[in-house]
Amino acid sequence: MSKYHRLDSKTLQTLRDIANKLRIHSIESTNASNSGHPTSCCSAAEIMSVLFFHTMHYTIAEPRHPNNDRFVLSKGHAAPILYAAWAETGLFPASELLELRKLTSDLEGHPTPRLNFVDVATGSLGQGLSCSAGMAYTGKYFDKADYRVYCLIGDGESAEGSIWEAMAFASYYKLDNLVAIFDINRLGQSEPTMLEHDLNTYKARVEAFGWNTYVVDGHDVETLCKTFWDASHVKGKPTCILAKTYKGQGIPGVADAENWHGKPLGKDAPAAIKAIREQIAHLGPHNVIPQQPKVTLAPVNVSVKLASPPSYKLGETVATRLAYGTALVKIGKNNDRVIAMDGDTKNSTFAQKFKDAFPDRFIECFIAEQNLVGVGIGCATRNRTIPFISTFAAFFTRAFDQIRMGAISQTNANFVGSHAGISIGEDGPSQMALEDIALFRSVPGSTVFYPSDAVSTERAVELAANTKGICFIRTSRPNVPVIYKNDEVFTVGQAKIVRQSPNDQVTVIGSCVTLYEALKAAETLAGSGVNIRVIDPFTIKPLDATTIITSAVETGGKIITVEDHYGEGGIGEAVAGALSEYPGITIRRLFVPEIPRSGQSAELMEKYGISASCIVKAVEGILSV
Repeated sequence: MSKYHRLDSKTLQTLRDIANKLRIHSIESTNASNSGHPTSCCSAAEIMSVLFFHTMHYTIAEPRHPNNDRFVLSKGHAAPILYAAWAETGLFPASELLELRKLTSDLEGHPTPRLNFVDVATGSLGQGLSCSAGMAYTGKYFDKADYRVYCLIGDGESAEGSIWEAMAFASYYKLDNLVAIFDINRLGQSEPTMLEHDLNTYKARVEAFGWNTYVVDGHDVETLCKTFWDASHVKGKPTCILAKTYKGQGIPGVADAENWHGKPLGKDAPAAIKAIREQIAHLGPHNVIPQQPKVTLAPVNVSVKLASPPSYKLGETVATRLAYGTALVKIGKNNDRVIAMDGDTKNSTFAQKFKDAFPDRFIECFIAEQNLVGVGIGCATRNRTIPFISTFAAFFTRAFDQIRMGAISQTNANFVGSHAGISIGEDGPSQMALEDIALFRSVPGSTVFYPSDAVSTERAVELAANTKGICFIRTSRPNVPVIYKNDEVFTVGQAKIVRQSPNDQVTVIGSCVTLYEALKAAETLAGSGVNIRVIDPFTIKPLDATTIITSAVETGGKIITVEDHYGEGGIGEAVAGALSEYPGITIRRLFVPEIPRSGQSAELMEKYGISASCIVKAVEGILSV
């Protein structure tokens, strides 16, 4: 290992000066907005100074260039000091910092990728390390590059379980290009943190998770410089720097005092700035240029196609979850940046097929769904990979916060949830996703696919890979017949009419298992002279309102929706919302009305009112009105 060269006194003083300038910027900007977290910024000032002006390799002109080191501010409420650091690099004028939190400014209360130097949105605490781990995994195993990932974590947020899920993941995969810095300033929002300044306990916990660990004075720039250098030479382990700091450091009467969280200094600001300025040896420009990246990475091809078209026989029965695995392998053959990850359910979601084909592009995240989602979002940053993230659809509810933050992060991650609804059978309600459509429909900018057979599932996977924003593909456990020809064309937001006649009296809308129940009901009703139109929406969001409205008009304004989902937020409410402004249309909704129980798939669908016989009764009922 090369020998560390101690920095000269002038360089060290420059880093101290920059840290204090960052403090002043943070105080001034939060005062200008009359809101924010200046004391949380002040505890991290030396850490930020050393990282941005000594340790990290990056280009100022292109902050999100793939060659650059990554920095994630997990304690997102300290955003003003992140903005101040970039202003001090010269990326934008420091005067813009005074626009903090204003409607017209992208310098928001917590960081978002509206800013060209932010990869993932933070502020919902405990999530930054998972995203950082995804970035580090991508750098080490996919890009095979030398960029490093730094994540600044608040001690308060270290109470979040997702932090420790990420700690376990990073250690398991030997992410030696990842450095987590715990800013241990002792104080939370409403009272001191659990461990306060008990650095020994922090150290024991972090080392128990397999991390190379340093305990340092977080306000000592010389120690920080050497520690980051030491970390860069550690192989086979991620590094955690436990930095003892003080909230409000540098502000007389405020440092290490309670009840200053989230409060601008107000009338106390001038005195605080004066005291901090007195510690600065050189008030002029610092003229520090960040170190430049050494490796140039090529842009990633983000265009994805199936390597071969679907190849099924009409009428053969195939579970859509199995078709997902088949399609994933096909797009993986055509694009080596397609990756997959799962939470120890790969033999049920059929992500196993991708692992078998491309073991180097599969990430097992084990039973830690919050980290699973965060890692996927991290992998997707800077368009370095096209991730598909799978587990039982019910378990994505555990990571809803990570998913909604993914939307704020402008991620292009794809989520695939299997074992949807009561049709899974005997496993019972804890395994039955009955809220998942509602969850993903509520996410801004999302696309929600609910394919009904193997052909449409393969095309949903292909479309999702090429669709911006969060995509969700709902797959099912039971085998269902193939109803589409292999050359059928599918489009986001375009439904399919799978059964119709000139004299249809009711339109019935269902997906996958309930679509087939609707087709069975259509056969039964036809025997008594009643024809119904059956629609497969394909995407629940966006919903093809045009096709549905046209069919409603042609069937006397009568619509029945039937879904293997609770009534709230599912297909029925999507249809009702789309048709809310159209008079003369009656909608009857069939759905799972209560928490179900274990049983066989068919008997459960009958018991909870979404079977073919229940659809027949609903059609007869709506026609009798």
